[in-house]
Amino acid sequence: MKIGIGSDINGYELKDMLKNYIETQGFDVVDYGVKADGKTDYPKIAESVANDIINDKLDRGILICGTGIGMAISANKVKGIRAAQTHDVYSAERAQLSNNAQIITIGSLIVGPELAKKIVDTYLNNTFTLDDRGKSSAKKIEQIIAMESGE
Repeated sequence: MKIGIGSDINGYELKDMLKNYIETQGFDVVDYGVKADGKTDYPKIAESVANDIINDKLDRGILICGTGIGMAISANKVKGIRAAQTHDVYSAERAQLSNNAQIITIGSLIVGPELAKKIVDTYLNNTFTLDDRGKSSAKKIEQIIAMESGE
């Protein structure tokens, strides 16, 4: 699985730690920045990761800013993207199992490194399926997609 990861300057240290951690778990990771100079604003990073997911260059994304809110808002502006802010293991699980979210966001000023690892593990090791529970979720996801299309 190919994972895109990006952050703003507030999330830089957590991003680098998570990038290394995810690679040790056997995933292919693409770093979208921000670099240590912090010169790229988070909306552009979120947009780049989201577009590469839409264009099948990535399987999933992880975006980090101070709260996780700005990255989630930015990524969700890209048509077809479902980005979920996660701050605990349960929200990471439901992001995937209930919402088939292609991106999770994490707040580096909210979530510490060890919890961030658990959030990432949970998100990356769960897969949306169309079992009985997934069928109900799929119907809701289809409604979200229709809203986005103006239907």
